[in-house]
Amino acid sequence: MNERMFRFPSGWEWLQLRQPFEPEQALPSPDIAWIDREENLPASSQLPPRSKRQGANKAAAAGGTVQAEASQSQLNRVEANARLLALKQRMPECAAWLDDCFERSSNHIVVHRLDDGQSVLYGSLLIQQTSDKADIQPLRFWVTQQKLVTIHEDWRLSIRTQQAPWDTQLNQCATGGEAFLTALSALLEPLHHGLDGFEARLSHLEHAMRKRNRMNLMTAIFDRRYDLLHWSHLYMPIKELFDAMQETFVGALAETDAHIRLQHKLERIGSLLAAYAAEIDTLISMDDAISSFRGNDIMKTLTIFTVLFMPATIAGTLWGMNFRKLPWSDEPWGFIGMCLVVILCTAGIYLWFWRKGWTGDLLNTKLPSQEHAAKQPRKKRSKRQQRRSSKAKKIDERSPSTKVLLSGSASEHSVIDKPRGRS
Repeated sequence: MNERMFRFPSGWEWLQLRQPFEPEQALPSPDIAWIDREENLPASSQLPPRSKRQGANKAAAAGGTVQAEASQSQLNRVEANARLLALKQRMPECAAWLDDCFERSSNHIVVHRLDDGQSVLYGSLLIQQTSDKADIQPLRFWVTQQKLVTIHEDWRLSIRTQQAPWDTQLNQCATGGEAFLTALSALLEPLHHGLDGFEARLSHLEHAMRKRNRMNLMTAIFDRRYDLLHWSHLYMPIKELFDAMQETFVGALAETDAHIRLQHKLERIGSLLAAYAAEIDTLISMDDAISSFRGNDIMKTLTIFTVLFMPATIAGTLWGMNFRKLPWSDEPWGFIGMCLVVILCTAGIYLWFWRKGWTGDLLNTKLPSQEHAAKQPRKKRSKRQQRRSSKAKKIDERSPSTKVLLSGSASEHSVIDKPRGRS
């Protein structure tokens, strides 16, 4: 069955057509079985070899199959054109749309008026009905107040709208435009589920970046960015179509339940997309900052190592020259003395770096977490702190009157010990 007509209590109709007007089940291609009737015959010099005869039989079978498929496809096209012509004759107001819609495989929205002044909205919308990103197909629509015509590649959307709660909402719709808004709400359900999975993957990415920032995290961040772009590309046409519905049916859908539900759903999805985009931008900025910080630390480390080994490099270069008279070359302690000079120079340079504060924790970008700090053993208190704590405990154990006397004496001592100012 290629056509489904639904009439609702309010008087509007929904005509659902299957694209491209072909039978539900295509006729199977005829299987051509070739039987070798000469299997039991003796070999003859006049007959070609058996391998050549099998190759000829396979070629003939392939040619017959291709010819059968071509003839079946031609027959299907003729039948589809006949059904399309009959549909145009039955609905002449949709003839121009039917001639143009099959040539478009992208989002296309047109607001138009018929000859009688009735507003109409038609075009095509790319939809995704499952969580599979490759499962995208066009939905062609033609909407007026009393009629809704849609062309599907399969009946999944039709089956979904016939189940709860969409069947109840469609029965409550008063016009075809309101019903189309309800169908758009049903099409947003896979986008909701996709964003839920996207949020889980984004949270996992944030946790991985906080725990250990690796080089391949940038690839994962861009993967999440591509996922967000995919859902945004599915969201924006529906948002544009919602605005076009308001332009087409001015004031007629503003107070309907379908309009309000779809408006809230679009606002909720739009806020989620904006929040996710901001989070991904933050992750990219953080990764860029960490990469710059690491690069600076690496260059700093290389510079420090280069300067520290400079005395050894200079000494090795000088002693490696082909000169007869080198400092301490003839002395038995010359090599050891040169090594001591190199060690002293290196230690002096390192000490100078240390006093400048240039030898910190290099390449250590991890911040100490609270859990790690809690696990660290507490430092032992000094004897002075222990004596102070014991005195405080003894004062707390005394009577209240003793505390008052002690506080008073302490205040007097503070007044006496305080130096007087000049008069």
